[in-house]
Formats: sequence, structure tokens, C-alpha cells
Amino acid sequence: MAEQKPESPYIVFDGVEVKFSDLVYGLRGVSLSIHRGDFVFFVGRTGAGKSTVLKLLSRQVRETAGKVWLNGRDLATVRDVPMLRREMGIVPQDFALLPSRKVWENVAYAMRAVGRSRAEVRRKVPDILERVQIGHRADAFPHELSGGEQQRVAIGRALINNPSLLLADEPTGNLDPQHSWEIMELLQLLNLRGTTVLVASHDTEVIRRTNRRVVTLENGHVIGDRSRFDDE
Repeated sequence: MAEQKPESPYIVFDGVEVKFSDLVYGLRGVSLSIHRGDFVFFVGRTGAGKSTVLKLLSRQVRETAGKVWLNGRDLATVRDVPMLRREMGIVPQDFALLPSRKVWENVAYAMRAVGRSRAEVRRKVPDILERVQIGHRADAFPHELSGGEQQRVAIGRALINNPSLLLADEPTGNLDPQHSWEIMELLQLLNLRGTTVLVASHDTEVIRRTNRRVVTLENGHVIGDRSRFDDE
């Protein structure tokens, strides 16, 4: 029987530098690989570079040296960035919900913005809301929701294209411990269904409980990469 070849990494950072000015760097010589279906935390102090890693993948930031590869593509060659972003789900630091629209309308608006038909929106929005366990608040406005509920809507909006990659920047940063863990359990459930999940976070307790791979950054350098939080 022929030996099975190892799967190629889904995401590769190869000597990546992000230089904002002569004195300010976002990343310095970062090299790492992530496989499809992984769940990875990026941790470090404010300004360490963890959010920059996510923004390189969504092309909100561009590398000034090195290469970033996603699913075999050199992202420097991608011209249609909006189309690239439709292949991933992006959960920003703030919830960024439309305050004058109900929960279901926030998700529906995002779907219509990427060209989905009204019929498809009507069919899929209830499923998405149930998937993130917020269907019971479909008719509520954002100001009527708790922080955890608002984050669920933000994650639901990120799932409109059934992405293979989810980028979450400090998804528990504005939440109390109970809601933080509920959101992390939701991200783990999405990961179990096959979504690759990358999370920038400083929430040590959530990271400890989740116990997944942790990449630690400091001043733009990777200074640690552990398969589990409790690895020595």
C-alpha cells in the first residue's frame, strides 16, 4: 500500500514582515503553518502583532516582505479582495451591528450585500440564527441584546457564505466571563464542523479552558508556538 502524503498546510506565513514606518513594525520575520480544520489562538500584549496576522489574511494589511499563502494561493497575487473575503468569515473587535435593524435584518443585509437573492435570504437567515443560537431574538434590535447576544449575531453574519476560515479578533474582549465562554464554545462547535478558526485574544482564562494551539507574539516576533495551552 502506497504511503499517504501529508496534507499541505492550508495557511503559510513565510518570513513575513509588516513595516508601517522606519520605526514601527507589525510583524518581523514570522514563519508558521496552519492546517485546514485547526483552531489557533494568537496571543500577546497590545501591539504584539496578533491582529496583524488576521488582517494579512483578509488583506486589510499587506506584507512588506515574505509571503502569505492561503489554500495554495500567494495572497500578494490576489486582485479581487472582496471576493477573497467572501471565502472567509470575519468577526471584528467591535460587534459592528446596524443599530436600526433587527437581528435577522443585520444578517439579511449582509447576505444581500454579497448578491444573495431575497428567496435565498429568507431561506437561510433562520438557519444561520439557529446555528449561532440567537434565533429566539430574531426580532430584537442590537440595543436590546446583551453583549454575548450581539457577538452571536456578529458571528452569524460572518457565516453567511459558509466559510472554511473564520477570523475572530478579540471576540470576547467586551464580554463577562460567562458570555466569553459561551462564545468560545460556539467557535469550538464551528471548528468541529470543519471550519478553520483563528482567534486573536488576550483572554487568558478562555484560552486556558479551550486548550488549543497557542502562538505567542512579542514585538512582531513569534516567541512561542504550543499545540496546547498547558504544553511545557
